[in-house]
Amino acid sequence: MNAPILTVNQLCTQLKIGVQSTTIVDSLSFALYPGKTLALVGESGCGKTMTALSLMRILPTPPALPSTGEVLYRGRNLLTATEKEMRQVRGGKIGMIFQDPTAALNPVYTIGNQLVEVANLHLNLYDDAAEVRAIAALHEVGMPHPRTLLEMYPHQLSGGMRQRVMIAMALLGEPDILIADEPTTALDVTIQAQVLQLIRTIQQKRNMAVLLITHDMGVVAACADDVTVMYAGQKVESAPVIPLFDHLSHPYTQGLFASRPAIHKPKEKLHTIRGQVPSPLHYPSGCRFHPRCPYAMEKCAQKPVPLFHPWGKEEQQTRCLLYDGTQESEEKKRNWNDAS
Repeated sequence: MNAPILTVNQLCTQLKIGVQSTTIVDSLSFALYPGKTLALVGESGCGKTMTALSLMRILPTPPALPSTGEVLYRGRNLLTATEKEMRQVRGGKIGMIFQDPTAALNPVYTIGNQLVEVANLHLNLYDDAAEVRAIAALHEVGMPHPRTLLEMYPHQLSGGMRQRVMIAMALLGEPDILIADEPTTALDVTIQAQVLQLIRTIQQKRNMAVLLITHDMGVVAACADDVTVMYAGQKVESAPVIPLFDHLSHPYTQGLFASRPAIHKPKEKLHTIRGQVPSPLHYPSGCRFHPRCPYAMEKCAQKPVPLFHPWGKEEQQTRCLLYDGTQESEEKKRNWNDAS
């Protein structure tokens, strides 16, 4: 495999709420490779979007405290870069598609104004040259009549068209990395498929690394090469997509999979994971999932859980004491396998 284009080592992000500091992203590590897609998966509130905003360094301070750890882009730590240097990286070397294009696009500027601004900043193109590049970007994402579209405002477009404009804007700076934060939220199923196919097509054309943030396991199956599952700010499982789907190693990941609707059983009641994601102000002791876990043991609440390699393979990790090798854990694991 090629060398990673972005390596994240022990990323920690904290928010200061009153006099208390709370960890939102806790010692997260992963790598992005050219031409590959890493899916960051988990329920709302698990820290996925906070991770993306930390990488881009666009969290407001306060309440956010400066992130710690390393975010190495081509060997350079972005967490220690100056703000001037980061302005060149954001929208240039690293593009981002935000979850809500309506909120991300400025309602008082035309689509052309906003695209041309990106061309000015990251490509040093101005006037007619910038406009030509903006038209080409809209054409690349399949927008009809791109020249006419430059004069329109975001509210004049449909949700799917606004999302395509966001993709065009993210790609205009010719990035090496694309962060896609729930890019199909609030879109109907047909448009969702078109948007995901568009991202895949452009990724293959440009050999970009993609960080895909989602809670939809169907999207993961269709798009991802590798998967990192987050819960309560921590990585709880990671693996290449096929081994992950074949051998779920963490009870939380099992719960996410079981929560998917079954097309062949449309009337079957959906499985739910009991309880709720804990507040960052009150994380449980030990394993943060143990209050919701059907296989929890007394030791799960006693101390922080390290990452294990459940199948003896370096690329697969899980944060679960079922893999600590003790007799109690092996018995619990057998119960899990029998239930599955």
